Amino acid sequence: MQLTDTHCHLDLDHFDPDREKVIQQAVEQGLDHILVPGIDLPSSRAAVDLAERHPMVYAAVGVHPNSATSWNAETKSALVALAQHPKVVAIGEIGLDYYRDWAPQPLQRKVFKEQLALAASLELPVIIHNREAFEDVLPILIAWQEELAQADAVLAKSPGVLHSYSGNIMQAEDVLAHGYYLGFTGPVTFKKAVETQQVAQSMPIEKMLIETDSPYLTPHPYRGKRNQPSYVYYVAEKIAQLRGISPAEVGEITSENAKKLFKW
Repeated sequence: MQLTDTHCHLDLDHFDPDREKVIQQAVEQGLDHILVPGIDLPSSRAAVDLAERHPMVYAAVGVHPNSATSWNAETKSALVALAQHPKVVAIGEIGLDYYRDWAPQPLQRKVFKEQLALAASLELPVIIHNREAFEDVLPILIAWQEELAQADAVLAKSPGVLHSYSGNIMQAEDVLAHGYYLGFTGPVTFKKAVETQQVAQSMPIEKMLIETDSPYLTPHPYRGKRNQPSYVYYVAEKIAQLRGISPAEVGEITSENAKKLFKW
């Protein structure tokens, strides 16, 4: 069975005791690619370091909205340098987070837009974090994609992914109409996640990615414990159940989708 985890924070200290074992378990589960996104400059560097040491690991570099206060000209230039690495395949994780109050919302929007401009200049897709901020995230993403299209940029056709999608079907339709992929994580396996399950059931599977967001968002039946890349199988299994196909089909199609977006 082929599986890809397109969002996993393997660099975090949650994995310090057994990181190599976790990666080996992922291989045994059928994973052939794991994408580790940065959340600030140090974690972006750590993601690249992991990618250098493990053939199946790839990196994204960026500043998470909760880390927006760390953004400055030096951060930007350092990310540009990191993005030259052949195993850096995206800018992320970037976006807006109105659930936490760790950075002022106007600053979050400024840093988000600057990183979108950076992604355009580097011709790299984006990995989008959106938590309780859809009313601002969506217009910004649509405007950016339309600017790319007007410039006839190749990136306009597949500009990125909304990681751990939590919106409704109508919002999903807007996102999909502008070429973005939707990423699904452990919550799709939760009994009360009816809206997320409806989106996963009805959206085009050709625009779907699966991910863990490890060590967070652990799927059933391991909810409450540390998440890890091998558990992406349970995300595939639930989506397969919703769509009436096999987990192997979900794994194969979403892996191919990831290959198209991240060009690995």
